[in-house]
Amino acid sequence: MKKVLVLDANQRSALAVTRSLGKQGVALVTGDETATALAGQSRYSLQYLSYPSPRLDAERFISSIAMTCDKEEIDIIFPMTELTTTLLLKHRDRIPGIKLPLADGDSIDTLANKCSLMKLAGSLDIPIPATQYFENAENLPDKLADMSYPLVMKPARSWLQYKGEWLHTSVKIAHNREQAAEIITSDAAFHSAAFMLQAFVPGKGEGVFALYNEGQPLTFFAHKRLREKPPQGGVSVLSESTSVDKRLESYSRKLLEHVNWHGIAMVEFRVDDHGNACLMEINTRFWGSLQLAIDAGVDFPWLLYQTSCGISTRPVTKYKTGTRLRWLLGNVDWLYLILRDNHFSTKEKIYAALSFITPSLFKTRLEVFRLHDLKPFYWELKNYIKDLRG
Repeated sequence: MKKVLVLDANQRSALAVTRSLGKQGVALVTGDETATALAGQSRYSLQYLSYPSPRLDAERFISSIAMTCDKEEIDIIFPMTELTTTLLLKHRDRIPGIKLPLADGDSIDTLANKCSLMKLAGSLDIPIPATQYFENAENLPDKLADMSYPLVMKPARSWLQYKGEWLHTSVKIAHNREQAAEIITSDAAFHSAAFMLQAFVPGKGEGVFALYNEGQPLTFFAHKRLREKPPQGGVSVLSESTSVDKRLESYSRKLLEHVNWHGIAMVEFRVDDHGNACLMEINTRFWGSLQLAIDAGVDFPWLLYQTSCGISTRPVTKYKTGTRLRWLLGNVDWLYLILRDNHFSTKEKIYAALSFITPSLFKTRLEVFRLHDLKPFYWELKNYIKDLRG
């Protein structure tokens, strides 16, 4: 079997990949910029390495990865974040002979760049929010008075090089002209890089998770978020596998097959109360609750490994719906945020507390806590308590 290096080992997705491939007998090395990391604690991680920060020193990061690949005879690299993916593709010539289970750089850039994605979706008759595009913020403050609010402000890229470092950008929501002007002034992501302004779309987020092999779909998966941190919307801490919405799958196919996609993709939509859907973005990396798909019967990491090795795999067309995944410590945070928030009524707080202590035991699995691989949970718990103590 091929030897795999799993980057960004503090990500829960990295732990899911490590466990998935490790169970299949794949030799694994994990790594991150910290001294220890979540996936590095797994019994399936044969070795853990601490590398220079890709955000602070991209050159040293790439050099370290190249040396590790040579020394440890690595065959395949699985990057878990957009930044490490971007850097590996940018410096692919520095790691010759190493397989990256990714689409080509142009295809990734077309979908990961939010501005180019929206333009592509519009050309394919896929619904998007009302959008205006800007190359930079020059003269924009004069136009803010003509905008409708709330206004969604999105940098084109999730990561930008800024003053010698990589800056992680984020989507902002402005409720009036003054807030929008303040965001433009204070956030470096809007100073000189491309961005877009979109109409706010009410509703809930829904996603389609896909795996393609050289333009051919292997599987689609969907889940719904039952709890998020923060409760108003954020990281999923309790999720449930669901059937794929055929309409959203159709939109996803149009986009992915237009660029002859290869590898993983998470296509995100916003669906309002009337069932109208708008494309939000596409993430070209593994998602946080990846373990849910594996538990439900869609082993994305193993399928991706097989395609990377040139092993023929059959498309996965069925999986278990109703399977739930619970990130325990994330759920603790979720409950705490509800209990301290005065916007929630006493009744809502009592319901949250009761639902926390009475999980659906027969269909819910814990994400990090697994009896066959306990060390990652102990490591996570230790660091959680350490952070609480300050």
